[in-house]
Amino acid sequence: MTAVAPVRIEIIIGSVRVGRIAPVVAGWFAERARAYPGLDVGIIDLADTPLPQDLGASPATDEFRERVGRADGFVAVTSEYNHGYPAALKTAFDSVKHEWRSKPIGFVSYGGLAGGLRATEQLRQVVAELHMVSVRQSVSFHQVRKRFDDQGQTTDGAAIDSADRMLAQLAWWAAAVRVQRGTTPYPG
Repeated sequence: MTAVAPVRIEIIIGSVRVGRIAPVVAGWFAERARAYPGLDVGIIDLADTPLPQDLGASPATDEFRERVGRADGFVAVTSEYNHGYPAALKTAFDSVKHEWRSKPIGFVSYGGLAGGLRATEQLRQVVAELHMVSVRQSVSFHQVRKRFDDQGQTTDGAAIDSADRMLAQLAWWAAAVRVQRGTTPYPG
């Protein structure tokens, strides 16, 4: 019997804003994901990934495309600015094409009273156009700066429960789609 390789999940930090709390939120989620059985978790911080705004070729774009291609699934950690998602996250989605296809994605959002849910709903439309599978469960933090302690932990029961449910859905889709991609090319 051969061992099954862990499912590779890349967590993409979408905010590049000065003073952002995104690394705290992503760090908390990554810790939960790394504890989930059968996952191999990486983090792509768009603040450290200088993708060109003109969507042109660059070494950063090539490296990003390769990482996206190797991943089995994704989690986008997104803030909500003016009822939308960050421009850097849209640039990341637009910088790659075929490598996104048929792969699942979950969302961890944060913001004011809406908790980033409007950004998540808009991103679901974007990823559908990229032929991605958006898992239903998401994680949302309203008034995010009040939700984390100085060690980057939260006691937000709804977020903790949502994270575990989302990871289960993401792992299921990623494993299932990886098997299918291995036998039949995606027809998109």
